[in-house]
Amino acid sequence: MKPPVGIAGITAAATEPAQRHAALSPLPAFFLAATPRHSNKIFHLFFGFGLFGVFLISIVDSSFVPLPVPGITDIMIVLFAAQKSNWILLILAATAGSALGGYLSYEVGHAGGMQFLEKHVPARIFKKVCEWMEGHAVLAVALPAVLPPPMPLSPFVLAAGALNMSKKKFMATFTLSRGARHALAAWLGLYYGSHVLHLWNRFSARWATTILIVLWTTILVSCAIAFWKIYKTSRSVGSGFSKRPDTTV
Repeated sequence: MKPPVGIAGITAAATEPAQRHAALSPLPAFFLAATPRHSNKIFHLFFGFGLFGVFLISIVDSSFVPLPVPGITDIMIVLFAAQKSNWILLILAATAGSALGGYLSYEVGHAGGMQFLEKHVPARIFKKVCEWMEGHAVLAVALPAVLPPPMPLSPFVLAAGALNMSKKKFMATFTLSRGARHALAAWLGLYYGSHVLHLWNRFSARWATTILIVLWTTILVSCAIAFWKIYKTSRSVGSGFSKRPDTTV
């Protein structure tokens, strides 16, 4: 039995814009396909940030500019994986962002040299960082990249550049280590993230909206400031990128 003309017309009118949008915007559709939907509007906004948000935040999270919430990339991966997102794309997006953040920090350290390193690494750990980097370069990069906070990351990444660790060795070690860490976060999200979300829903049913708004406002503002600092610092030491040799530690 065919539906009445009026109903058929309404159905066609409702579906045509969505089909046209999907045809004209394959890239956004690709990112949104890996992003789950949630009945709560605030949660939907949070998860709507999607893979691109994971990519951007992982850049800052792996750079020399600290975020107010340490390990926020891993928290996002756990929550996205718990919502049945595509865990392979999550790991790839986070690892790509981490690799870019690590590369930028390495180049800044490489151009700034020891003077820049002394300025940005606390005096209490400066000597240990240099000793580890000179004696165990691969481990000095791999362990901070894998271990969660409070293990510091940026001092070792900056030291890798300042002490002229091979760029290829650094990028390979850093990318593989961060990839392993993000894969572990995705695994935790797949198997235990639903329990975390359940506890969250029970504990913060009243304040969830306020908490998420404050949290996301803090994260987004911090990321904007961090990208500005990365850009400003890169410009200030950028003239040294082509002057310092790339030797192997």
